[in-house]
Amino acid sequence: MKKDLEHSALATRRLKQINLKIMLNLLSVFFIAFQASARTGSSTTIELDYENVPLKRILKDIKAQTNYSFFYNVKEIDDTKKISFRANNEAIDQVLKKLAQKAAFNFEINGKQIVLTKMSKRTDTPQEREIKGTVKDEEGNPLSGASIVIKGTTTGAQTDFDGNFTLTLADDSAIIIVSYIGFETKEISVGNQSSLDVILKEAAAQLDNVVIVGSRNPNRTSTETATAVDVIPMADVVSKTGKIEVNQLLQYAAPSFNANKQSGSDGADHIDPASLRGLGPDQTLVLINGKRRHQSSLINVFGTRGRGNTGTDLNAIPASAIKRIEILRDGASAQYGSDAIAGVINIVLKDRTDELSGSISYGAYNTNAQGDFPDGTPNTDGNRLDTERDGNAIGEDQSFDGGSIKFAANYGVKIGEEGYANFTTEYIAKNKILRPGFDFRRGFGEAAIDGFNFFGNVSIPVSENTEFYAFGGRNYRDTDAFAFTRNNPTERNVVSIYPNGFTPRITSNIIDNSVSAGIRTEMENGWNVDISNTFGKNLFHYFIKGSLNASLEETSPVDFDAGGHSLSQNVTNLDISKFYEDIMEGMNLAFGAEYKTENFEIFAGEASSYGTFDIDRALITNPATQTIPTDPITGEQRPGGSQGFPGYSPANEIDRSRSNVSLYGDLELDITEKFLVSGAARFEYFSDFGSTTNGKLAARYKATENINIRGSVSSGFRAPSLAQIYYNLKYTDFVSGQASESLLSPNNSPVTASFGIGPLKEEKAFNAALGFTAKAGNFTATVDGYYIDIKDRIVLTGAFPAPQIPNVNSAQFFVNGVDTKTTGLDVILSYKNTLSEDSSFGATFLANFNNMKIENIHNGSLDESTYFGPRDKAFLLASAPDSKLNLNLTYDKSWFDTSLSFTHFSEIELIDYGLVPDYYGAKTVTDLNFGFQLSESLKLNVGSNNLFNVYPDQQDADSDSGGYWDAVQMGFAGAFYYARLGFTF
Repeated sequence: MKKDLEHSALATRRLKQINLKIMLNLLSVFFIAFQASARTGSSTTIELDYENVPLKRILKDIKAQTNYSFFYNVKEIDDTKKISFRANNEAIDQVLKKLAQKAAFNFEINGKQIVLTKMSKRTDTPQEREIKGTVKDEEGNPLSGASIVIKGTTTGAQTDFDGNFTLTLADDSAIIIVSYIGFETKEISVGNQSSLDVILKEAAAQLDNVVIVGSRNPNRTSTETATAVDVIPMADVVSKTGKIEVNQLLQYAAPSFNANKQSGSDGADHIDPASLRGLGPDQTLVLINGKRRHQSSLINVFGTRGRGNTGTDLNAIPASAIKRIEILRDGASAQYGSDAIAGVINIVLKDRTDELSGSISYGAYNTNAQGDFPDGTPNTDGNRLDTERDGNAIGEDQSFDGGSIKFAANYGVKIGEEGYANFTTEYIAKNKILRPGFDFRRGFGEAAIDGFNFFGNVSIPVSENTEFYAFGGRNYRDTDAFAFTRNNPTERNVVSIYPNGFTPRITSNIIDNSVSAGIRTEMENGWNVDISNTFGKNLFHYFIKGSLNASLEETSPVDFDAGGHSLSQNVTNLDISKFYEDIMEGMNLAFGAEYKTENFEIFAGEASSYGTFDIDRALITNPATQTIPTDPITGEQRPGGSQGFPGYSPANEIDRSRSNVSLYGDLELDITEKFLVSGAARFEYFSDFGSTTNGKLAARYKATENINIRGSVSSGFRAPSLAQIYYNLKYTDFVSGQASESLLSPNNSPVTASFGIGPLKEEKAFNAALGFTAKAGNFTATVDGYYIDIKDRIVLTGAFPAPQIPNVNSAQFFVNGVDTKTTGLDVILSYKNTLSEDSSFGATFLANFNNMKIENIHNGSLDESTYFGPRDKAFLLASAPDSKLNLNLTYDKSWFDTSLSFTHFSEIELIDYGLVPDYYGAKTVTDLNFGFQLSESLKLNVGSNNLFNVYPDQQDADSDSGGYWDAVQMGFAGAFYYARLGFTF
């Protein structure tokens, strides 16, 4: 409902005060619990994760974490021997037992001193017997390298590549301890069993995984980095929600990530715009296995998040192929190049072998929309648009819609001892969602999707220190969304074809292909070299259905090939790095080069999709000599082109390319065992706008055993995309239901120059961050504040009157239009406790507080209210809610688990077409999931997202979407109910 400006401002202040009180209360509760845990937790728990490093490096780290001193004879203990070793929040005696088995020594603890001696050979006794077993995770994946130690001894074993182990026991009273990094340690009484099948659960300390984003040091974990990194295990997220696409999964798993399904936004109805920290979709860089992913060729034009931006389509990557997602929440242009202003999302693909796993799921949405709708409102009882027939046909009432089915399968095979080939296939089918709208927007809702994915991830050992790797895949989607309705009387309809008017359908074929291949090797002198090439292409092809070309009158076809656009990218990388353990407390040096080429194309559709035809059905090429047909009812000239989305014409066609080369250097130095500093610099040259150099400094200080303080400053940039420079289109815009012809002029056009708008240049950014991480017993906390100052952000202007352009009412342009400053805070608090041998409880609190301000508008001599007016400002500032809070509670017991999640979205304010504020009050949604382990191979999950069917506040007919809600907060689809059957063989 409309609120006047004064009421809106007062309500906004009150809600912000309430949000602040809620946050302070929650922080107080966690702080009290954190303090209690700190008093009761062990002060000698240890976190280690090393690959092929000298023993003395590990001993030095243990000393730093515990203040224990080591004494040994170097003639007996070879501390230069390189080993791999992991420990996950374990007591020192357990760590020493595991390490003693690895490095072949005995140990004795005397006070704060540890004496190491050479391990003597064990003499078997007659009572000894052999036991065999396997160690797997909850999905049945073998855990290679898991540690199995007999409690109270240094005797133990490690699992092989298939998770198998063999251990010799002294007698039946033995208790074995099974541990693996990222998983909860388990103690088992063996008794007279001859074989064991051990299942380990993921630990709350999952954020301590070794990461490959944000740091090029192979020994660095996410809580040790100098910048904020989230690590999200995909298997856990997918199994506890009904969401089927990556964007929707991350919306509730990452505090600063925001994505919503759009409606009435043409191409954006088919590809969801997503963002970090409320910045543009194209200001977040996406990597797969550390390699740059190509962007979509779609540029967001209409009323949607990210207007004027292109972005990377995360939904083109099958969730079932993803092992984990790493989100670097910090500016990283100095490390990774253009686009990394808001941060970096790195998708790590699965690499498991000798197992077939997957799932089949089905879900649907509740059609009982929450609101006060007049009788006869479209898509309420008795007046629901038929999604199977064109021409505004009325279909049957439905209690559920948006039925979604997903089938996914993943299988991997070993290649040699260390290699693998892992493949994923995924099929998604989702029906349309329809919600109450207005007569001019009978098809308000979400698009239908039919999609097929195939992805592969391969590593082939070439030698002991060299591997060939390749990964990539193909995604195909056929999408179908309704445009705005053409009601009678109108010159845009031919009543002999559609007697009751019609609602055109914008359908599309979207194809993403990508492949990356390279050689990775460790040279004899310790240098690591990685040479790779990555190619990716997005094709977006429009097909308009249930429509017509009014100028062809009764002879018009109803389906059209409207043309489309594509973007391809090829990136060649050389990355070189080396870790020096003897320089201070360790130094990692990395440098490299990148060469990238991009190509953007617009290709024309068939003539009937874009052309206006005369009364003789000839394409009009000379308006002075040809006559446009007139509608006999309205007396208006009939427009040309396919209604809903006019096709691209030969005049729109382009084929433009550019290249850029970059050089970078990256240094991480542990000055002391507590103090880490890192720095990076990157030079880039673009063939179309010149060069830029950016730098970054970051530091982390270990204040105590369990508290790290970290911060960073950096400069960044984003090059204008080829689509922003060259995209152009003539389209029909709807303002409060009234149609108007508009031109989106390319940046290099004389029309654009005639308005005083110059060539696009790069966006420039300054980032700063300060935060801390902490652990105490079963608690983990990360709190990070951030500041992002961006100059010359590229935006889409409002529509300027353009009477000088034939058959056009207005024109729009891409410009370096605004400067913004964003400040915010990310909070992640987690707790997990083992209640008994087979049960555990966990709680996680996620929060993002975000505040963006527009500092300057670069309108020059042009009218500011048109150049970037109140509506444009509101859309930019509403890219993310001021706050998003999530509390997730989990309980696991043997064959059963459940999760309960609450997500709170703060208020949002938009400006509608009537230039009146649309106020959306704060809302909280609830998700509930139940999991049942039916057998070793089958697991059933049932649940609901938005359990209580919460909707944003209802608005009027001037909304951008043409429905009663815009695409804000949790969206307008309502409650979703689902069932998922997972399998592992």
